[in-house]
Amino acid sequence: MRTADFAPLYRSTVGFDHLFRLIDTITNEADSGSGYPPYNIERTEENAYRITMAVAGFTENDLEIEVKEASLVVRGRKSNEGDKREFLHRGIGERSFERRFQLADHVEVHGADLRDGLLHIQLKRNLPERLKPRSIAINGQSKTAQIEASAEKAA
Repeated sequence: MRTADFAPLYRSTVGFDHLFRLIDTITNEADSGSGYPPYNIERTEENAYRITMAVAGFTENDLEIEVKEASLVVRGRKSNEGDKREFLHRGIGERSFERRFQLADHVEVHGADLRDGLLHIQLKRNLPERLKPRSIAINGQSKTAQIEASAEKAA
């Protein structure tokens, strides 16, 4: 069990409490996580990402994707109603699951599709204009304008 004491940081920082809660949440989920279903997180472009989850045996009706605040939750619930199959060996995991992902600020889910037993979730970071880097023009008189102005004052 891993725990971190953030009390000294709370005394000397302001506004970072959400970051400490996020670290604590991620640490607790990593300790209790089962690793099912397996997944990949990849960067597809500079501000685009894709989560791919192996959900063999699940259909679109068995899966639920929910975004709430800064959290993405993927749930899988397999309905066994009317399933009269008798398995001699069952190696394909079809158990229910819930997988949570913490999303950074301005990351939005742009879509999801299920193909060949893989659930692909596309995400994109959309920075507001005020947060994007920009050049600032320097407003001032040019040297020739300053020389002309000083010459006019002398005359």
